[in-house]
Formats: sequence, structure tokens, C-alpha cells
Amino acid sequence: MSTPAFRALRMRYPEARITLQLRPGLAGLIAGSPWFDDVISVQSYRQGATALVREGRALRNARRYDLGICLPDSWSSALLMRVAGVRRICGYRRAGRGILLHAAVAPRPEWGRQRLVARETYALELLKTLGCDDGDTRLELFTTPEEDAEAERSLATAGGGIRPLLVLAPGASFGASKCWPPESFAEVGDASARAGAQVVVVGTRDEAARVRRVCDAMRQPALDLAGSLELGGLKALVRRAAAVVCNDAGARHIAVAFGVPCVVLMGPTSLDKTNRNLEGVHILETDVACRPCYKRDCPIDHRCMTRLAPSAVSRIVLPLLGSAREAAASST
Repeated sequence: MSTPAFRALRMRYPEARITLQLRPGLAGLIAGSPWFDDVISVQSYRQGATALVREGRALRNARRYDLGICLPDSWSSALLMRVAGVRRICGYRRAGRGILLHAAVAPRPEWGRQRLVARETYALELLKTLGCDDGDTRLELFTTPEEDAEAERSLATAGGGIRPLLVLAPGASFGASKCWPPESFAEVGDASARAGAQVVVVGTRDEAARVRRVCDAMRQPALDLAGSLELGGLKALVRRAAAVVCNDAGARHIAVAFGVPCVVLMGPTSLDKTNRNLEGVHILETDVACRPCYKRDCPIDHRCMTRLAPSAVSRIVLPLLGSAREAAASST
């Protein structure tokens, strides 16, 4: 969701050497993009102050940075830039971390304490202080030839034929409260497979058990790709999909970045933080008094998710698959 800010930054500073720092394991997400000269992983992520200081000093010795844009609101991200000797650090003022920033930007009062604003807008508003203001909030991702080849190899194991691809993504790194029941995903998968779709269930290695529950509950064949694709390969796979069914998690935003229609099961979170780029996004949510709670684990009966009917999802997905099948047939 920060890709609009990256695009605006490159447009504003076309000749700058721009380095992206990001959490370990996420480099594949940004691979192929035209905005960065260097992409480096933050090795000290969640490893404590000593590791952070060590990494900051290594960055200071390797290169001098004139400007640092601190998109996360964390203390650690700002402190790392300080130790690295970045000459000017810009970021949002929060929880007293303004003392680490050279340009501490006040968030808009209407966002409230929870900062209920779309991440695209949140990042772009910060960059306005640097003269980056093109107003374009489109999400944008790219794939490399290697990532495309990885996706093709994974799909080849499911057999040939012209079949629309349905991607089911039943996990969510946020926590179990965001996750629609595996059996509900399975019902949608079965209905889609009976309609002629190739069903692929994806997830990280940590989500392998949840993905397996979806596949085990299905009566129709599905391809289990949990943990077998790198992030770049997963990105390339989603790009090929006719539709994606997912929780309010990362797969949703990857689909949006490639213009792939998706059905999003939204429970404990609010659409206020993700209310941009909704073209092609079908949000399903329940009207229960306890949401949004933003709790990682539901303390009661998870009613915000269990009351979302698989039949409602299938009514959206099946026409999307039909349209994709017709388009594929007409192009051959």
C-alpha cells in the first residue's frame, strides 16, 4: 500500500539514488519495480537494541544518506536511521519519537488516535512535506522473468487445459481473528472446481496447516502451494488468477496491484484503513456490534467471520470465473 508513495518519490527525485529498507523476507514483493537503486533487508528487525545499533553503524560506514523517509511509525525504524547518520529524517510524530526526527510531521486530527485512514493516503500525505504530490493512489507491483517462471512451474503440476485460476488465501499474519474458517474456503473451492476452475490454495510455511485443512475439506481437487513459493512467485501466481478469495491480508493488496478481482472476508478490522483502490474488490462483512475490535484472537465465538456464508462468496466468484473462461476461449 506504500507503492503510490514510492512512485511519487521517484517522480520527485528522478536522479536520486534511492535505497529501500524493508523487513526480512519481503524483497520479492518489490522485485522488478523501477523505483529503487538498492533494496536491503533490516537484519536487526526484532533482534533488540544491540543488533539495531550494530546495523546502524554498518550503514553509516557503508554510505552517507542525505534524506531518510520513515514510513513506519515505530521507534526502531527512526532510531536505526539516526544511528546510521542520516542527515535529515522525516516521519510522523507518534508516541514521543519526534525527538528522533528532524522533520516530525503531525498526523491529521481527523484521523483520530487510531489513525483510521487508508495507508496509501497516509504515506502520500507524509511525502507531501517533501514536495511529492501527484495524488495517484494506484497500487502497483511488477514481476521478474524468474518469478513468472516459478509461477508457471507450480501450475504445471496441476495439469494442462484452459481453466480459469482461482486462488484461495486462507491465512493472515495478523492473527487467527482475521481468518475465515477453512471449511468455508473449501466450500467455495468445491463450487469453483465444479464450475471448471483450477483451484490453488496458497500460504506461507507457517500457514501450511491451515492450507492443508482447506484442501482436506474439499471434495474436488486443489493444488496446495503453502510454503512452496517464494513471495515473488506467489505474486506472479496471483497475477495470473481470474479471482482471489482471501481474508483482509496481503493477498488482497497483491491482487489489487495487478487488477485481479478479489473477494475479501473482513471481520475484526475496519475498511477505514483500506478504503482506497476498491475497484474490483468485493468486501463481505457482518453487522455485529463487537467489530471492529482489532484483536488478534477472538475472545468469544468469532461471529464476525463465521456468519459470512460461503454461498455469498460463490455468487460473486462464479461469474468472474465464467468471464475469464470466455475470454481465454476467445483468445485461442
